[in-house]
Amino acid sequence: MGNVCLRLRAYLEPWLPCWSQEADKPTVIDNPWTGSPHDGPRPPSPEPRGIQGRYFVALFDYQARTAEDLSFREGDKLQVLDSSHEGWWFAKHLEKRGEGTGQQLQGYIPSNYVAEVTSLQAEPWFFGGIKRVDAENQLLYSGNQTGAFLIRESESQKGNFSLSVLHDGVVKHYRIRTLDEGGFFLTQRRTFSTLNEFVSHYTKTSDGLCVKLEKPCLKIQVPAPIGLSYKTVDQWEIDRSSIQLLKRLGSGQFGEVWEGLWNNTTPVAVKTLKPGSMDQNDFLREAQIMKNLRHPKLIQLYAVCTLEDPIYIITELMRHGSLQEYLQNDAGSKIHLEQQVDMAAQVASGMAYLESQNYIHRDLAARNVLVGEHNNYKVADFGLARVFKVDNEDIYESKHEIKLPVKWTAPEAIRANKFSIKSDVWSFGILLYEIITYGKIPYSGMTGTQVIQMLGQNYRLPQPPNCPLQFYKIMLECWNAEPRERPTFETLCWKLEDYFETGSSCSYSDNFDEH
Repeated sequence: MGNVCLRLRAYLEPWLPCWSQEADKPTVIDNPWTGSPHDGPRPPSPEPRGIQGRYFVALFDYQARTAEDLSFREGDKLQVLDSSHEGWWFAKHLEKRGEGTGQQLQGYIPSNYVAEVTSLQAEPWFFGGIKRVDAENQLLYSGNQTGAFLIRESESQKGNFSLSVLHDGVVKHYRIRTLDEGGFFLTQRRTFSTLNEFVSHYTKTSDGLCVKLEKPCLKIQVPAPIGLSYKTVDQWEIDRSSIQLLKRLGSGQFGEVWEGLWNNTTPVAVKTLKPGSMDQNDFLREAQIMKNLRHPKLIQLYAVCTLEDPIYIITELMRHGSLQEYLQNDAGSKIHLEQQVDMAAQVASGMAYLESQNYIHRDLAARNVLVGEHNNYKVADFGLARVFKVDNEDIYESKHEIKLPVKWTAPEAIRANKFSIKSDVWSFGILLYEIITYGKIPYSGMTGTQVIQMLGQNYRLPQPPNCPLQFYKIMLECWNAEPRERPTFETLCWKLEDYFETGSSCSYSDNFDEH
């Protein structure tokens, strides 16, 4: 348990600039392109920055979203000219491009799409601070073959690394140990001065591994840039005419959700809110906080249109919709316990971040978790319960005019309007019930008033059919009558990630990195 904080920190490092590692010193390379200062947008006049003038390599493809952006392909070399914008750097392309192509040679790039050319982060086999369960999910992707591998930062031992390898449909993990004088090894009979030497050796021979290393694991999870563009990071009231509503995805008591397109380039989700569904000033205050909350398991708030009705809330698009509908549509055909535990662990990870920021969700439920590609789950609508004006028979209105979704709300929040991260933990327990029952409504057949009465008699949802006792015990911990006795999301995340000590999808070598 003492290592959980280190594990959470290691997971967040790639996403939080204040925790990012200092890049290695660059090797100077020839610049194959010298261009006119009028090719593309001109950068601002920045203050001196540590990485300015350094050379980077693209980790992913990026298609320009605005006229000021620079398109590039995975593997392209770039020189950063200005790093003064949060999440977006002004860069110059170092690849020769065909004349007359009309392609810009400089512009803004998302900073989390590139790595310094001489850094460990630039290696195709290095996956940074991803968790063990994420490593397993990515290696088990159908595009990978036996011998696919990745190296990641150890979750439990800062500065150490782990090797994860796919062998005949099973993921095996090895701890890469470090020498006091520098260097790396799996066994002391053979040591390496760098991880590159380590990889080079084990791609030639298995030498004690389960299999010889072949191709690096495919990087199927592309990070979301911070904001829609470098301009919207700070100026996030955008022109309504820049949004096209393409396809209605759903509707509810607050309005509708649409698949949209921003600036004719970028798919987004758009919530169109019914007039009067919220106080505009309350929403803007809350949205300002929400926009600064960034984590891989939280839906990113991109921008808003609030100058006229209906208010638009623009967020990243998750193509498979809500977790509630996703579970109901599957009903057990493809989703089984292993996937259900993974869903819960991902949600707990996002909530652990909110917990670390002292932020309360207030409406955690399967309907407010969204599903993306490659089994990616993100928490949505955090904070909006504070500002919506709700009218529903299953909503309890307290003396303080706060209206609550009773079946997901902790007793102390119902009785005394006492919201805390611990009331979110209670709601998470209900979310676990939704996950394990494939989206069934909790307290089936009961009204909101009946649920309040039953909770007052210490009633708890019974163990659902086909729900393992281990999973149900976690639910019961979340429903402790004493809020202080409920687990933290940090603890819940750890329990769910380590739920399977052994399983068909992964096994552990003698060198296994426990976390």
